[in-house]
Parts: sequence; C-alpha cells; structure tokens
Amino acid sequence: MLQELLCRRRDVLMILPYVAIVQEKISGLSSFGIELGFFVEEYAGSKGKFPPIKRREKKSLYIATIEKGHSLVNSLIETGRIGSLGLVVVDELHMIGEGSRGAILEMTLAKILYTSKTTQIIGMSATLNNVEDLQEFLQAEYYTSQFRPVELKEYLKINDAIYEVDGRAENGMTFSRLLNCQYSDTLKKMDPDHLLALVTEVVPNYSCLVFCPTKKNCENVAEMICKFLSKEYLKHREKEKYEVIKNLKSISGGNLCPVLKRTIPFGVAYHHSGLTSDERRLLEEAYSTGALCLFTCTSTLAAGVNLPARRVILRAPYVAKEFLKRSQYKQMIGRAGRAGIDSVGESILILQEKDRQQVSELISRPLENCYSHLVQEFTKGIQTLFLSLIGLKIATSLDDICHFMGGTLFGVQQKILLKEKSLREITVEWLRYLTEKGLLQKDAVDKSKEEIEYSFHITKLGRASFKGTIDLAYCDILYRDLKKGLEGLVLESLLHLIYLTTPYDMASQCVPDWMIYFRQFSQLSPAEQNVAALLGVSENFIGKKASGQAIKKKVDKDIVNRLYLSFVLYTLLKETNIWSVSEKFNMPRGYIQSLLTGAASFSSCVLHFCEELEEFWVYRALLVELTKKLTYCVKAELIPLMEVTGVLEGRAKQLYNAGYKSLTHLANANPEVLIRTVDHLSRRQAKQIVSSAKMLLQEKAEALQEEVEELLRPPSDFPSVEASSTEKA
Repeated sequence: MLQELLCRRRDVLMILPYVAIVQEKISGLSSFGIELGFFVEEYAGSKGKFPPIKRREKKSLYIATIEKGHSLVNSLIETGRIGSLGLVVVDELHMIGEGSRGAILEMTLAKILYTSKTTQIIGMSATLNNVEDLQEFLQAEYYTSQFRPVELKEYLKINDAIYEVDGRAENGMTFSRLLNCQYSDTLKKMDPDHLLALVTEVVPNYSCLVFCPTKKNCENVAEMICKFLSKEYLKHREKEKYEVIKNLKSISGGNLCPVLKRTIPFGVAYHHSGLTSDERRLLEEAYSTGALCLFTCTSTLAAGVNLPARRVILRAPYVAKEFLKRSQYKQMIGRAGRAGIDSVGESILILQEKDRQQVSELISRPLENCYSHLVQEFTKGIQTLFLSLIGLKIATSLDDICHFMGGTLFGVQQKILLKEKSLREITVEWLRYLTEKGLLQKDAVDKSKEEIEYSFHITKLGRASFKGTIDLAYCDILYRDLKKGLEGLVLESLLHLIYLTTPYDMASQCVPDWMIYFRQFSQLSPAEQNVAALLGVSENFIGKKASGQAIKKKVDKDIVNRLYLSFVLYTLLKETNIWSVSEKFNMPRGYIQSLLTGAASFSSCVLHFCEELEEFWVYRALLVELTKKLTYCVKAELIPLMEVTGVLEGRAKQLYNAGYKSLTHLANANPEVLIRTVDHLSRRQAKQIVSSAKMLLQEKAEALQEEVEELLRPPSDFPSVEASSTEKA
C-alpha cells in the first residue's frame, strides 16, 4: 500500500470486514500518513464522503467496511475516477462466500475488474479452499505460505484425557496426557469440563481466551471461574485492575456491569456484543497490557480485533446451536500464540463423547468451499447489481449485462450453482422484475438485424434506491413512508424523523416488551402521540397487548415494532445515556448501541435517497442534522472531538474537561502532556489520538484550499476572443 501511495502516486482502498477493525487500522496508520504525506480516510458506519474529495498533491488511503467500500467504488466509477485507484486490498477474502456481505464484496470487485484495467487487487485469507475459482474470477496469481511466526499445537479434551491433533495418526489424534486436577464434589458439579484446571495452567502469567457458544455462557463461565480462583489472583497487578474498574465507571457515567465488577479483580472479563464499544475498547486495552489475563468470549472476537493468547480454549464445538464450521474453528485457534511474546501457542477443544465423530471430521476435513451469493441474496445481490450497472452506465443492454455477469464469481461457478436455468435466462428474469417494479425502463434500440435490441435506463426511484444503497426489499415501503410523512410531518419533536430512519431489518426482528411499550406510550406528549396516531398505533391497542386482551383491530406488526425501536432511539437522543435507556427498555446496552449505529447509517442512506427525488426536498436539511445526532449521540460540544477515530464518548468527555475542546486543540496537543492530564490514557493511545486529529485537520484544510482554487480557476468553457469575433462576422 505504501509503495502504491508513495512511489506510484495513486490512491489505495483497503476493505475490512468490521467497523472496529477499520477504526483499529485508521488509528494505527494515521501516524504513517502524517510522516509520509498521504491521507488516511475512514469509510465506516455513517462516515465517508461520496464521491471522495479530489486531492491536489497527496494521495489517499481509504479504509472501508465492505458496504462503504462498495459505495466508494460506485462513486469513483460515476465520476470517471476509478482509474485513480491503483490498488485494492481485501482482508478476509473468504467472506465473499458469506451471505449478503459476500454478495456486496463480489459486486465491488467485479466492477473494479470490469471498469479499470490498471487497478491491482490483492485478497488475503487464512481460511480459503476453492482458490481456483477465486483465481479465475480475479484473474490472479496465487501465493500461499504455511509459515507461522509461532508454532501452534492443537489439542482435544475428552473427559480428563487430552489428545494432540495429529494428521498422521489413524483417527487424527494421539494421546498426550491426563489432566491432573483435584476437584471437590462442588467444583465437579459446577465445572464438569475442568475449565478451571485448564485456565490456571496458564493464567495469570500468560493470557488465555475461552470461546463460548453464547453470550450468556460467556458471563456464566467468567463468574464460575472467579468463584473458584484462589485469593492470590487478586494480588496480581492489583493496582492496574483497580484502574480498569475506575476507568469503566468513568466512561459509563458511574455505571458498571455487576458481572465485570466481580470478575475484573481476578483479571477476568467477558467480551461479546452486549458490551458498548467504549467498554470493549477499554477491556481490550487492559488485556493487551496484561492487566486482564483471561477473556471469555463469543466467536465474533476471532474475526474481529487482534487479541492473541498463549492458550485458546473452545468450550464446545458449537456457535450458538450450530456445529462449528472448519473455517470458524481455524479463525478461533488462529488466535493462539503471540508473535514476539510466546514461543508456542496451543488450542484445546473440549468435546463430549456424543460429538466425537463430528469433531474428528472437523479437524481432518478441508476448509469449506466459497460459493457466490450474488443470486441467492437477490435484493442485496443481483437486483442491486443490475440497478447499479445500468445507473452507472457500466452495462445497459442485455448482452452487456450478460457479459458482465460472466466475469463475476457467480459467472465462474455457474455450472455448479445453476441447475435449471441458464445465466442469460436468470438475467432476463431479474431485469423484467426490476422493470415491473418501476426501478428500470426498457428502451428499444433499432438494429438492422431481425431482432430488436433493448437497452435499459434507470428511473428516478431506481436511481434514488441505488444512490442510497437501500435494500431493494424495502425501497417501495421507504418511498411510501416518506410520501406519507409529507402529509403531516410532526416537527415538534424528533420522534417522527427518527421513525423514518429506524432500520427496517432491525424492526422486523424486534419483539417488543408490551408493558414497557405501554409505559412509554403513556408518557408521550400530545405532539408525539400525534406521530403514533398518524402511523395508526393507539395507546388503547398497546394497552390491550400489554394486558393480554383480544384485539379485533388489525395493526401492521412492522409499524408497531418499528415505532417501539423509535422510542428507544428517541429516549437515547434525549438522555444520551445508554445505561439508563438499557434499564428502561430492558435491552442489552450493546444491542442499543448497534441499533444507534444502524440508525445513523440508515439515516445517511435515506438522506442520499431523498437527494435524488425532488419531491422529498424538505427531508434533506432535516436528515443532515439527524444523521449527525445519531452518529455521535452526545451533547453538541463533544461532537468535534468524536470526529477523531478512536475517541468515543467517555474519552471525549475526559478530553473536553481537560481543556481540549476542538479538533485544533487535539491536533496541536503534546502526547506526553495528554498522558499526564487525562486519566487512564496509554502513551500509544495518546499518540494515535494526536495523529488522527492531525490527519483530520489536514484533510479539512486541503479541502478548503481545493475549494478556493476551484473558485479562482477560469472556467474551461469560457468564451474566447476568436469565438465572439466569428459570431459577429
């Protein structure tokens, strides 16, 4: 990436699977950008400019999630700037075979291959099998290496025997040792899997991860282990652990999860999506420095941030109720062994006799194959693809679209994936569907041949859907909701607007607590009740639901659920305290935070949707402000500080109270002074915050200079002297 930016002087796009990893990379690479003179730009959640700002001198490194990377590539194609992208790096390339995100990744790469012959693509993965298909799709060379900086030993535990995984042995494993543990009867009951014995062999001097099938299980295991650990563990790095607890309280407005309060003194914590990102970041930092030595976590940690351990224990060969996939297993055990710290890493999979057969297949079989989800995920896959191909004028006729499809991973795998129909038939079918739905229009183009050739163009609704990256399953409903909103938009409070930007997919999975719903409903102001009435939801209806009475009147379940989530978001924007809202609605605080992130992201999508449709002009200004509120969800004075990657609400408050009130303050701060004035800030974090702030400030200054030059530059179509004299003659 550095070679492309500095030697070849072209922009680079790096695509990563999760927002947390994007932010981790931004924090790590901003200092390179400052020293070496290139921009590092974040494209995740609701952050990122489309099209990106055209830089005069310096080149840009865009770090993006899969979804934002797709939008970025679309906007570069639309503005004719795709050629400025010299290199695209995709981490965790195996995700191309996973659901709708895989379909989006495939579309992004297929468009780059089709529209730019000078952009290089590098895909990386530790868990790929059918490489030949991907090679053909990406027209790529293949490079593989078995090298691992730290040797990894795999073990299985059945009852109290431990076996080493050994490919040469007849049944794939050889006996290693018997677990030597003196357990009391109580302990045997509480810990039948001997987790305590396995953990205490490594902690507190080395670190350990215990992967659990469910979130609840993570918390229970953490508590169980702490219940039986000796009091000696409390003394290990006691002061640092006390700091972690103090720190957690300070970022959460004095709140602290009771489980963490009990486990952190022992150096143990759980890690799953029920935590807020502030809490996760703090715990990860404490684990990296060794203050915490044991995490009980869900499988998301394996695919997420970089937290290696001396020993990785898999509590059971399941993720939730699903049996473990080979690639998931590889991701989890891949966390074992820390380069530069450990000489060896080890993984132990605990299994019951009933799972023995399945586990022996799990450890011996090859990785799962990667298959295209382009057609399977039709609303987020093939329909969105056709809409954008025609909208961006990449391919507008049936032949061109079929030609494009031949170059996708789906095209490469069509013999396996298509049983009844041909690729052309499927293409015709989906184009007809999009035309009937009013997203495309068909134009006849005369040809001297017998048959008439058709080309397609995108309708206004189609363009709005593709520009807003709206899931096509919801574009009709969104249009209808916005249209209905115009008839009586209630602006006395934010509730109506929030309802319009509450994500449809989250609403469809929501199960309201009717008693809480009724209680919230009865506290609404007249203006807010007016919003509910416009949507056809009454207090009487919710009251009957809460008391379990029969209801004759039919009310749309999706509207009721969506309004419930709007209440959660509305309360959150008013109180800006996740903890109190979590208590009020009896929801995990991590879920509330992901609802907020989802709403911020969807709000910016709805904004782009409205920008394309003249009739929705009124929403534009309103949604710009709402997106900002949802993105940061803090008091206005903290927003400038939270624009800096890695500065979340807790940290922003600390900085503000220490006198750093603007981006300029942070960019000019001395990291050494920051460490002294802000509690619990490591030198590494301080340097990253200052680098990120400098980077943002430089980007803003550069954009303003560009604007000035643009204003002063004479227009290219300026009428010249010759032109006017010829006209006179």
